[in-house]
Amino acid sequence: MSKIGIIGAMELEVEQLKSEMTVSNIVTRAGMEFHEGTLNDASVVVVRCGIGKVNAALCLQILADLFEVTHVINTGVAGSLNAKLDIGDILISKDALHHDMNVTIFGYQAGEVPQMGCREFPADDRLVKLAEDTCKKVNPDINVCVGRVVSGDQFISDKAVKEGLISGFQGDCAEMEGASIAHGAYLNQIPFVIIRAISDKADDSAEMDYPTFEADAAKHSAALVKAMIKNI
Repeated sequence: MSKIGIIGAMELEVEQLKSEMTVSNIVTRAGMEFHEGTLNDASVVVVRCGIGKVNAALCLQILADLFEVTHVINTGVAGSLNAKLDIGDILISKDALHHDMNVTIFGYQAGEVPQMGCREFPADDRLVKLAEDTCKKVNPDINVCVGRVVSGDQFISDKAVKEGLISGFQGDCAEMEGASIAHGAYLNQIPFVIIRAISDKADDSAEMDYPTFEADAAKHSAALVKAMIKNI
């Protein structure tokens, strides 16, 4: 039987899911509340991991060890790096990588974690297709595409930095948790997908755009997650 771990960095990204689920158990670990129960007839564990890559990695490992989840969905918001992705659109991960990892002096690619044997952590093909197809049904007025998530412990709000993430990593969106969740899922052999609603353009306007659009963006992501989990 499937048990789906659903991770959001901020309360805004998971509050709707928690309010609609039937909770059977709440467990606190590492300062995080794991809400275990059912949502849309699926067995789930919903958790706010907090912001940043360390929080995200800790959360993933707890889901793997304590709850033995079979699938992971990371839902939330991100800044667009792709000119075809506007505010309000949704990106589904094909893969994810750490844009702030740099050991190039020893011959590794920028973004590659040493001794891993890969730079990108690929999302599960079935979950990607399910997320994309479901989004078209539940959010028919929203553009959805599949692309690359690049993560680092920084909020991207500088046009020059944005251009570097595009040219150096071919990123489609930038945020602060996805690659760590992907990294942990990869090591634990758990199928995963990252869903990101675009809240800003990751440039000089990001500071202004983000507070305005994050609530609507998070709602669109939550609607997609709720609809897709019954088919996992």
